[in-house]
Amino acid sequence: MLYQIYENQRSVMEPFADLAEIAARLYSNPMLPMGQLPVSQRLSAAYDLMHRLGKDYVKPVFGIHSIAVEGKDIAIHERIEIDKPFCELRRFKRFTDDVDTLNTLKHQPVVLIVAPLSGHYATLLRDTVRTMLQGHKVYITDWKNARLVPVSEGDFHLDDYVNYIQEFIRYLQGRYGNCHVMSVCQPTVPVLAAVSLMASRGETTPLSMTMMGGPIDARKTPTAVNNMATQRSLEWFENNVIFRVPPNFPGSGRRVYPGFLQHTGFVAMNPDRHVSSHYDYFQNLIKGDDSSTENHRQFYDEYNAVLDMDANYYLETIATVFQDFKLVNDAWDVLNEQGESEHVSPQDIRSTALLTVEGELDDISGSGQTAAAHELCTGIPKAKRQHYEVEGAGHYGIFSGRRWRDMVYPVVKAFILANNGQQAVAQKAASTPAAPAKTARRRSA
Repeated sequence: MLYQIYENQRSVMEPFADLAEIAARLYSNPMLPMGQLPVSQRLSAAYDLMHRLGKDYVKPVFGIHSIAVEGKDIAIHERIEIDKPFCELRRFKRFTDDVDTLNTLKHQPVVLIVAPLSGHYATLLRDTVRTMLQGHKVYITDWKNARLVPVSEGDFHLDDYVNYIQEFIRYLQGRYGNCHVMSVCQPTVPVLAAVSLMASRGETTPLSMTMMGGPIDARKTPTAVNNMATQRSLEWFENNVIFRVPPNFPGSGRRVYPGFLQHTGFVAMNPDRHVSSHYDYFQNLIKGDDSSTENHRQFYDEYNAVLDMDANYYLETIATVFQDFKLVNDAWDVLNEQGESEHVSPQDIRSTALLTVEGELDDISGSGQTAAAHELCTGIPKAKRQHYEVEGAGHYGIFSGRRWRDMVYPVVKAFILANNGQQAVAQKAASTPAAPAKTARRRSA
């Protein structure tokens, strides 16, 4: 019922938000009488803010069309490699007509970035992807909004998440021989489970795992997020945050944790900061500070866009990761694609290198939560394990922004290359200048 009430309210507010956008443009146009009023700038700013507070935020796009590599412009083509009911495996294919650059790109490591399924879309990792493309072939998990998935596709469970990751890893192994895996925040736990199960079966495991700011052991340095999960019962979550998708969506009738409730929770964690940010935006509009206002829009276009999560997946994650701590208690069994139960044993991982990354000021995944992976993966030689704490970085700073680009990425890049096996040898050979091509045709890598 709450979901339907919210949708009704949003439908009522939508035309007013559209009218506010029109009014903002009218009052900001100096060619019109309204734009020449003494208070026109303030009125325009007020209507603009009303529009942004009342509008509906849709899924953002990655929008990565090109990158620069060693001074060369590299075109990027985004495409879907695998389309699953609840997730798309998305590839960012690189194109260039420079033969030397192409030769280098072809031999660079392959990385599967596993994006979080915890509210925001995978586009939250846009900066992560853009930076990684400079030295890697990049694929990412792009999780779908559960309200858009018909009930006929079945439910989505935490076990399905783990199985999806294994399928994507095998796909890249079949295509390239092997790959590296990077998980950011929430997926560190299911990624570790996926690789553990592959190792226990004797399958080839990824060359390396990079785990960034995730709750491997949520008991360590608990944050507000951890406390919320432990202070309430699983029944409380099921009774208070789970609702059925209204009839006006393809996923009508599906039980979900709605995105609008998640967004309310995000804002409630730091309400003063958001109020201050919106006030600053209003003041910057009046002053005509285009750079600051555009930065505000870009941030909140991403921050305010949230997706619904299937109720089964959400509740199982709360229980498994934040209440029962099944991974660290050696008590986690996962149903494979054949419906058989398999035990998660991280100690069985032997040939996959492990890098953990934490932010010094992370208020989402506390200090030591990600590093706990080293205590579990005892089968990995110490020489193939590394931990890095990013000084001065909060949660988002370890995968986005200046600290990610200047501090974290060099460490990640060096670690992946050091554990790239025979592919590292091929990449080194690729740095040798190639003979000039007879034609300058754009090629891909």
